[in-house]
Amino acid sequence: HRATGFGLEEKKPYTDGVITGWGTVEGRTVFVYAHDFRIFGGALGEAHATKIHKIMDMAISAGAPLVSLNDGAGARIQEGVSALAGYGGIFQRNTRASGVIPQISVMLGPCAGGAAYSPALTDFVFMVRETSQMFITGPDVVKAVTGEEITQNGLGGADVHAETSGVAHFAYDDEETCIAEVRYLIGMLPSNNRENPPTVASDDPADRRGEVLLDLVPADGNRPYDMHKVIEELVDDGDCLEIHERWARNIICALARLDGKVVGIVANQPQALAGVLDIEASEKAARFVQMCDAFNIPIVTLLDVPGFLPGVDQEHGGIIRHGAKLLYAYCNATVPRISLILRKAYGGAYIVMDSQS
Repeated sequence: HRATGFGLEEKKPYTDGVITGWGTVEGRTVFVYAHDFRIFGGALGEAHATKIHKIMDMAISAGAPLVSLNDGAGARIQEGVSALAGYGGIFQRNTRASGVIPQISVMLGPCAGGAAYSPALTDFVFMVRETSQMFITGPDVVKAVTGEEITQNGLGGADVHAETSGVAHFAYDDEETCIAEVRYLIGMLPSNNRENPPTVASDDPADRRGEVLLDLVPADGNRPYDMHKVIEELVDDGDCLEIHERWARNIICALARLDGKVVGIVANQPQALAGVLDIEASEKAARFVQMCDAFNIPIVTLLDVPGFLPGVDQEHGGIIRHGAKLLYAYCNATVPRISLILRKAYGGAYIVMDSQS
């Protein structure tokens, strides 16, 4: 770093708290930066930010995925506005790269304050239980302002963001599993928006009859069933990665393969709220459809939807606005799209869920 004051001139460790570089995942170039919590708690300063800016610029220029390994305490307050400006540069590049290259954030420790906004701007967020937390204001500030007492995990842990807030797309029990799933996800995404997702050889015949499906969907429109079983039978050898598995469970969003080619699947889940569309389901599906459209991933929509969820909370919460996001995403999508009505599709939900019109 180049800062003076507050004793910083006496401490100038190598890397300045962030390691940047590039490598390959399954032979494909990937750019990475990783915060080092051992140095200044991983806090971001001017030189620290400049390194991140450069690796982000390189990823955008090369048209390759960017992975961030986050483990830091926010801005380095001793550097004042220079540190905050560093975050501004990261956010600007996150936005510029959005829909151009895949951006994946992996939370391996705390991510507080302004640092939490960068993962929220990326395409996918991974978290590790009991290890990673994300919040704008920590438990001490919450207690001082509102009087509420809560732990770091209770405020912004992996399960909170995977189930309640919807900030995290994936949550795992350990870092090894988390990193392995990041590699798996990269294998299903193109390097940039000008390429198609990788295709793999499939031993699952394209003309295979799904005999299981004959008895899986009940004729009674009021009886629930598990849409996951339909998807597993439909895709190649059950090769499927669900996004936001534990948030807005009344709709399923997943990346899968059909005949070796990657597709995005959007499906109502009759086992949760009868598969209705509500605020969270609309937001979840809209963002997923936009991601698929940006990265040339065809979309398969499986419909079994009775309509939108009625209620005062939904109307006051902006179901019209959020439902319109999903409608806009489908109308704006230019990738190939196939819709399959499994049992029913009523009212406005039929139109919103990728109707032919």
